[in-house]
Amino acid sequence: MTGKIKNLNYSKLSLLLLFTALYISLIFKNFYILAFFGFSYLISAINTKLGIGLISKLNLFQNVREEGPNFHKIKNTTPTMGGLFFIPIFLVIILSSSIFLKSLKLFLFFITLLCFFLIGFSDDYLSCKKKKNTGLTSKQKIFLQFISSLGFVLIAYKAGYITGNISIFNNLSIDIKSIIIPLSLITVVGCSNAANLTDGLDGLASGCSGITFLGLGTEILLRNNEDYIILALFCFSMSGLCLGFLKYNNFPAKIFMGDTGSLSIGAAIGIICVYTNSFYSTLIMAGIFLIETLSVIIQVLYFKFTKRFLSYGKKIFLMSPLHHHYELLGYKEEKIVETFWKANIILVFLGIVFRVR
Repeated sequence: MTGKIKNLNYSKLSLLLLFTALYISLIFKNFYILAFFGFSYLISAINTKLGIGLISKLNLFQNVREEGPNFHKIKNTTPTMGGLFFIPIFLVIILSSSIFLKSLKLFLFFITLLCFFLIGFSDDYLSCKKKKNTGLTSKQKIFLQFISSLGFVLIAYKAGYITGNISIFNNLSIDIKSIIIPLSLITVVGCSNAANLTDGLDGLASGCSGITFLGLGTEILLRNNEDYIILALFCFSMSGLCLGFLKYNNFPAKIFMGDTGSLSIGAAIGIICVYTNSFYSTLIMAGIFLIETLSVIIQVLYFKFTKRFLSYGKKIFLMSPLHHHYELLGYKEEKIVETFWKANIILVFLGIVFRVR
C-alpha cells in the first residue's frame, strides 16, 4: 500500500485494496480474509446497482445543505440513502457470526450498530420527506447516539468485553481503566459523527473507510489474539462493502450513502476500536476523519471567540469541513478526494509500522 500512485482513481484503488487483501490472506494463511473481503465487495456492488433504480423510483434524492457550496446544488437530483444497500449486509454478517459462535459480545455489536443504522435512516428519511437537509436535529442525533453508545459501553464493560489496557506498540500497553468508560463513549460517538462529517464529496467517506477498515483489520491480526480474529474479518468485510458501494459513489456519484451509511460506518470503527483497545492505531489510521472533524471544531470555536471579542466572527477556513475549504480554493472535487485517499493510505501504513515496532 505504499507504492507511488500518480492517479489514484477508483479502479486503481480497487486493485490496490484487493491485492492487499490477497497478500494479507496469504501471509496469515487465512482464506477467510479474502473471502470476507471479496464476497462483501460483490454483494455490495450488486445491491447498490439495483438500489439506485429503487431509490430513484421512490424519489429519495439528496438534499444539499443551504450553507454548502452553491455548485453542490446540482447534486439534489442524486439518489441518497445508499447505506441501505450495504450496511444491512454487514449487520447480517455480524448477527450470523454471533449466532454461529454463540457470542453475546458480537450480538451486542449487532444491536449497537443497528441503533446507529436506524438513527441514520430516520434522519435521511425525514430529510427526504421534508425535501430539506433537516431530518433529525443535531441535538436529537447526538442524544440518540449518546444513549446507544452508553448502553453499549456499560454492558460491554460489565461483561468484561472492554478493559483499560490500551495497546500502544507491539510490546507496550497503558492501563487507563479509570477513564475507559468515558473514553469508549467518546470514541463511538466521535467516530460516528466524524465519518458523517467526512461524507461531503463523491467517494470521500466510502473510499477512506475502505482503506481504514483494511488497515484496522491488518493491525488487529498482528496482535496474534484469537479473540480478535472475527473482528479483523469484520474489518475486511466492511472494507469490501465500502469498496463495492464506492463503484457507484465515486465521482460523479450515482448514489450517496447518507447518514444511513456514514453514521453506521463510523460507529463500526468506534466499536471495533473499543473491543480491541486499538485507540492509538485508530487515531492514526482514521486520521482523515479526525482532521475533518477538527476543522469543524476549530472553525466554530474561532468564529465564536472572534465574534465575542471583536464583535464580528472571523473564519480560519473558507468553509468547513476541510474538504469544502479546498473546493472553494478552486481544486476539483475528484482531485481533493484522490489526495485524501492517498493521505489515508499513508496513515494506515504509519499505523501498521508503529504496531510492529
